Order: sequence, then C-alpha cells, then structure tokens
Amino acid sequence: MEQLNYNMLFRWFVGLSMDDSVWDATTFTKNRDRLLAGDIADAFFAEVLAAIQGEGLLSAEHFTVDGTLLDAWASHKSFKPKDGDDAPPDDPKNPTVNFHGERRRNDTHQSTTDPDARLYKKAAGREAKLAYLGHVLTENRHGFIVDTAVTDASGTAERDAAIAMLGGLPLTTRRVTIAGDTNYDTRAWVAAVRAMQVTPHVTQYPPTVRRHSAIDARTTRHPGYAISQRKRKLVEQAFGWMKTVGLLRRLRHRGGGLIDWIFSFTAAAYNLVRWRNLVAAA
Repeated sequence: MEQLNYNMLFRWFVGLSMDDSVWDATTFTKNRDRLLAGDIADAFFAEVLAAIQGEGLLSAEHFTVDGTLLDAWASHKSFKPKDGDDAPPDDPKNPTVNFHGERRRNDTHQSTTDPDARLYKKAAGREAKLAYLGHVLTENRHGFIVDTAVTDASGTAERDAAIAMLGGLPLTTRRVTIAGDTNYDTRAWVAAVRAMQVTPHVTQYPPTVRRHSAIDARTTRHPGYAISQRKRKLVEQAFGWMKTVGLLRRLRHRGGGLIDWIFSFTAAAYNLVRWRNLVAAA
C-alpha cells in the first residue's frame, strides 16, 4: 500500500493512473477473505497441476510424502495459560514475561496472538516453537507437488496427513509406491498404507532395543526401493524454495485456514517455476 502512493510500476500493475486515489488497506483484506471462502487457492493449484499433467510430466505411480515446520507469527510471550487471569501487563508493548520453570503444554496453554498455533519441536534436542506443520505429496519423476495440507503441529500429524493425501490419489492399475523418512517407519502407518494397496518405500529406522523397522528385505531388496530413496530427496528442494523464495520460513499470517490457503498458493507457484525450468532445459 505504501508503494502504491508513489511507485509508477505498482500503479500500472493494478491499473491505477497517477491521479487515482489509492484504496484503503482493508480492501485487500476483504478481497482476501472472499478468495479464502471461495477455495481459490485449491482451484488455482488444481489448474496448474492439470496443465503440467497434460504435458506428461507427472508420475502416476511413485510418490514421496514429507512435512516441515512452519514458524507461527506468534511469540513465546503470547503462550499463556488458558485459565490465567487478565492482569494488566507492566508494559503493554513489550511486557515482562518469566516462564522459566513453568510447565507449558498445549492442553493448558494457548497463544493469544494465534490460538491455532501449537508449541512443538520437530526433533529431539531442538527448541520448542509455536508452529504449524506443512505437508506435501510429491511425485518422483520431476518432484512436482501433487497435494498439500497444513495441520496442527503434533507428533502424529505428518503420518495422518500422509494417509489423507494418499487417499486422494486417483486409482491406477499398477501398485503405487510412497517414499518417506524414518518418521513414517511405524507398524501402524505401514499397515494402513498397505491396506490402501500402496507399497511403503520409507527409510528404515535404525535398529534399537525398543524399536525395529516396520519393513524388511521383502521390500528393500527390490531396485525400486533404492530409486525411491534417491528420488525422495526432491521434496527438500520444494521445501527449500517455499521457505526462501516463497517466504514461508516465518509465517506472516495467522489462523490455520489462512495458513493452508497461503501454503497451497506457494506450492502452485513452485510447480510453475519448476515447470518453466524443465521446459527451458529441454
């Protein structure tokens, strides 16, 4: 909105002459809400994917699933007890908060800035953050994103989202394979995937006293398993682009519905860029 006041390129792009008055910022907010209610992001993503499929660039049999942490637009100071008092802060703009030694859990605490965000850490030894989880399903031929989802951050969200996205795949006459990291190597998830007539090509969990891999040599001995393990790394390129170029490393919106909307648009943009690069290299 600030650029529209003096930047001729911005005015030309939105169709304003030099003498036209600039809209109020709430105009964009209202239009965004209408687009959000109309599922425009999903429709745009589907149109882009259909165009790429028309070029014969998508695999219909081999896929990869993964999830990534999306830092919410909320600070630790906003994560307060749900039944806490409403005592006025010592500084309204930057209050003093001391939560050291306090047991903070999602079932007892909630962010006042973004109530949908949850305190979560993706790996042992990492710091807990207020975040969402973004999930993608990619095909293994060129690494295009074929489905997306944004969920609450939890220990089972990645596996649950993967099952939901796999259920949306079109049926084929040949058996589908799904690659993933060790997070998906659990007996319950592997059994659920196989019940869907999908072959799990997940990375085997290192053998320990308490946990063993849910897949064995009957799966890993096939050449296709090694190919899936190599191709699944393409999903990291998608996440890398979405977080750097797509600016999703730190979210700038609040609320699960809006985050899902932005995530779908960013995935569609990634597919367009990857499609352009493949055509240019051909």
